[in-house]
Amino acid sequence: MLKSPSGFLRGIVGVAFIAINTLFWAVPVYITAVFKLILPFRAARRFFDTILNFLSYAWIYCINGFIAVIKTVEYDVAGLEELKRDEWYLVIANHQTMVDIIVLQKIFHGRIPFLKYFLKQELIWVPILGLAWWALDYPFMKRYSSELLRKKPHLKGQDIAATRKACAKFNDRPASIMNFVEGTRFTRKKHARQNSPYRRLLKPRSGGIAYVLSMMGDNMRKVIDVTIVYPDGAETAWEFFCSKRSRIIVRIEVLPIDPRLCGQDPDDPEYRERFNAWLNALWEKKDAKMAEVMKELRGA
Repeated sequence: MLKSPSGFLRGIVGVAFIAINTLFWAVPVYITAVFKLILPFRAARRFFDTILNFLSYAWIYCINGFIAVIKTVEYDVAGLEELKRDEWYLVIANHQTMVDIIVLQKIFHGRIPFLKYFLKQELIWVPILGLAWWALDYPFMKRYSSELLRKKPHLKGQDIAATRKACAKFNDRPASIMNFVEGTRFTRKKHARQNSPYRRLLKPRSGGIAYVLSMMGDNMRKVIDVTIVYPDGAETAWEFFCSKRSRIIVRIEVLPIDPRLCGQDPDDPEYRERFNAWLNALWEKKDAKMAEVMKELRGA
């Protein structure tokens, strides 16, 4: 809730800056993408990918710097010590607000490869961002429903082939693939509607990350499990920019990925059952960790 005119002004300036900053860096991204498209040689691709990664980091650096100027954000982060910039990672996190994305980009900036999100194929048509995501090699997933496959059986397997092709871009260079496995932001209404077995989390969905591990099994050996807690309550992006102060607690754990979960058919029922058991166990641990953090805060 907005509490003062100065907060409203801070919010307006924040939203305006994000828009202007995105447009500013989108221009060189587009120009580089054109050269990358017309010169699809491996050496040229690596050169232009280096430029695009620099532009991505510059975009994040400006956002982080701007936030540091307009407000105070108190971060309590633990678990960054094991991270490396030359490693392939699957990054998963609980999801409560769009601020989560700002938090993740802030804490991982310069510590691991730039975060790439798996996106639905339709999002490539989003103005400005769609083309930028394509240029930055965000993998676009094409999934066909069971109903469509029944009508058009010749499409079976094409979605997996398209995803495998997208993932192949990361074989030559370390990458961090990010996924919010709950599939949507946490709210009490969604929690009740799902009848979720977790106190502070929605049910995890295995589809997206099962595809990642099935397509990148040769490289993807570690998962970064991120637990985000907002002691004063999760803020929307608007509330975050309007407020003068925010407290954010982040707990990071780097875990090895069971080789039996890599390089398998993501649609195989036996594999999916094994994968769901692994993910649900991870989610139970995360739920307990969030409860522990809140208990420590109440006792402080």
